Amino acid sequence: MPFSEYFTSPTSLYNRQILSGLVSRDQIPLANDALQILKKAAPHSGHPNFAHLTLLVFEAVLEVVCVSLPGYIVARQGMFDAEGQKLMANLNVMLFTPCLIFTKLASQLTAEKLVDLAIIPAIFVVQTLVSYLCAWTIGKVMKFKKRQANFVIAMGVFGNSNSLPISLVLSLSKTLKGLHWDKVPNDNDEEVGARGILYLLIFQQLGQLLRWSWGYNVLLAPPDSYTEAEGGTKKEDRVERGRGEYREYSDDDRENRRLLSPSYDGIRDMSEDFEYYDGYEVEDDDETRIGTESPTTAKSDGLKTPRTPHNRSSRNSPNRQPNGTAHETPDLLPTPTNGMVQPHHNPDYPAWLEYPDNKKYDEDCGGLQGHINRGRNVVRYQLLKIGHAIRMRSRRAFDSLPKPVQKAMSYTAFKTRAFLAGVWEFMNPPLWSMLAAIIVASVPYLQHLFFDKGTFLANSATRAVQQSGAVAVPLILVVLGGNLARNTIPKNQPGDITDPKEESRLLYASLLARMVFPTLLMAPFLALVAKYVPVSIVDDKIFIVVAFLLTGAPSALQLSAITQTNNVYPTVMSNILFQSYVVWILPSTLILVLLALETVEWATN
Repeated sequence: MPFSEYFTSPTSLYNRQILSGLVSRDQIPLANDALQILKKAAPHSGHPNFAHLTLLVFEAVLEVVCVSLPGYIVARQGMFDAEGQKLMANLNVMLFTPCLIFTKLASQLTAEKLVDLAIIPAIFVVQTLVSYLCAWTIGKVMKFKKRQANFVIAMGVFGNSNSLPISLVLSLSKTLKGLHWDKVPNDNDEEVGARGILYLLIFQQLGQLLRWSWGYNVLLAPPDSYTEAEGGTKKEDRVERGRGEYREYSDDDRENRRLLSPSYDGIRDMSEDFEYYDGYEVEDDDETRIGTESPTTAKSDGLKTPRTPHNRSSRNSPNRQPNGTAHETPDLLPTPTNGMVQPHHNPDYPAWLEYPDNKKYDEDCGGLQGHINRGRNVVRYQLLKIGHAIRMRSRRAFDSLPKPVQKAMSYTAFKTRAFLAGVWEFMNPPLWSMLAAIIVASVPYLQHLFFDKGTFLANSATRAVQQSGAVAVPLILVVLGGNLARNTIPKNQPGDITDPKEESRLLYASLLARMVFPTLLMAPFLALVAKYVPVSIVDDKIFIVVAFLLTGAPSALQLSAITQTNNVYPTVMSNILFQSYVVWILPSTLILVLLALETVEWATN
C-alpha cells in the first residue's frame, strides 16, 4: 500500500466545520430511529412461533390422551361397560363437579366480577344461534329427514364445555406464557387457570339448561317420537290400531313417571302427615273449608254438613282433578233425627294425634328406642299443632280481605308456587354449588372464613372439598376414554341407520356443524368483541382463549349418554366422538388457540 494513502487530501477549515456539523446533526435522529426499531416488537411476538405453539398444544392434548387412555383400555377389556360409564358420569355430576365449581368460583368471584360476567350469557346466546343456523342449513342442503336433521342440530349446538376444554385451559395456562392479566396483581398460572375454569363453568351451566330440556326432549327424542316418514319408527295408521293408541299414560305409567321424576325425593309423601290422619282425608282447601273438624268425630259442629271420610288411596286416583279434589262428590251424612245441631265448639285440631293408635312412631318397643320414639311423637305433634295454628290464623286473615284481593292473591300464589316448583325441578347439584359459591363470594366475611389460610373452615371443610374437586377432571377424562371404546355401544337397535353411506353423511354433517362453520362465523364476532366492547374480562387473554375453544369444541360427551338412553343413532355418535376427540382434536385446537392469540394481539395493539 502506498504511503500516501495514509493521509487525506487537505481541506479547508470551513469545509471541515460544515461536514462535522452535518454528521453531528444526522447522528442523533439516526440513533433515535435505531432505538425505536429495537424497541418495536416483531410481528406476532405476543405468542410463541407456530412450531413452538404446535408443540405446546400437542403437549396439552397429549395430557388429555394420557388420562383418557386407561378408561379406553379398561372399556375394551369389558370391565367398563355403558352402565358403569353412566354411573361414573352421574357420580361426577352429583359429587365431584360441584366441589370443583364451589372451590373455583367462591375463591375467585367478587361482587365486582359478577357484573362483568354478564357478557358471558350474551356470547352464549349468539354462539347458540350461529350454531343452530349452521346445523339447520346443513340439514336442508343435505336433505335430511326431520329426525336426522334434529340430530345434526343437537351435535352442532351442544359443544363440550366441560371435560376437554377444562383440561386444555389448565394445560395451556401452564404452558403458554403471556396469558397473565395486568389488571390482576401478582397474577400467576394458577390464577389464570382458575379464571378460565370460572368462565367455562358459566358456559357449561347455560349449556346444561338447553341440553337437558330442548336437547333431551326434542332434538334427541326416541325413535318412536317420529313417524317413519320423519326417520322414526312410529306408525302413522293409529286410527286402525284402536283407541289404545290415544291413551297417553296408564295408571302404572303415571306412577312410574312420578317415581322416576328428578323432583321426586319422598318429601311429598312425608308431607302427607299434615293432610291425612289414620287413613282419613281432611280437606283444607278453599272449596271444602273443613278447618275445625276433628277426623275422629262424626258429628256436625253447626257450620257445615258432615262428610264421610275418604280413603287415603283416593289421593292418588287418576281421576283426581289438578286442584286436589276428586271427581266423585263426597257423600253427605244425615242430619240428626231431632233436627238439632251442636253449637260450634272449635276443638283442638291435631289433638287426636295424642291417641295411641294415631302416633306415627311406636313407643311400646321398649328400651332406648321407645324413649326416642316418644320424643319424636311429641316433636311431631307440636309441629303439626303450630302449623295448624298458623294455617288457621292465615285463613282468617285471608277471609277478612275483599273478594278481588283474595282472587289476586290466590292467582299470585299459584303462579309463584308453579315458578318455584319449576326452579326446584331445574336445579341440580352443580347449580346449587354455583349458587352457594356466589353467596360465599358476595359476602367477604364468608370468603375469609372459607379460603383464608389458617382459618378453621379453610383447614377442614374447604380442604376436603378441594380434594374432592380435584377428582372431577380426571374422572371426566376416564369416562371419555370409555365412551370412545366402541364395544360398549348397543347394536341393532330400532331406528338405527343401516346404510353406511347415510351414516357417513350424518357423521360429516355433524362434524361440519360443530367444528368448522361456527368457528368461521364466530371468529370475526369474537375479534370485534375483544377490540371494541368495554368490559373488563374481555381484556383477560384466557377469556378470549376460552371463547374460541368453545366455538369449535367437539360435541358434548353428555350427548353420548342421551343418545344411548333414547336410542338415537348410538353408532353414529360413537364415530363422531372418535373423529372429534382422536382424529381432529389436535389440528382443531391448534387453529383455535392460534386464532385466540392473534385476536388478543390485534385487540391490544
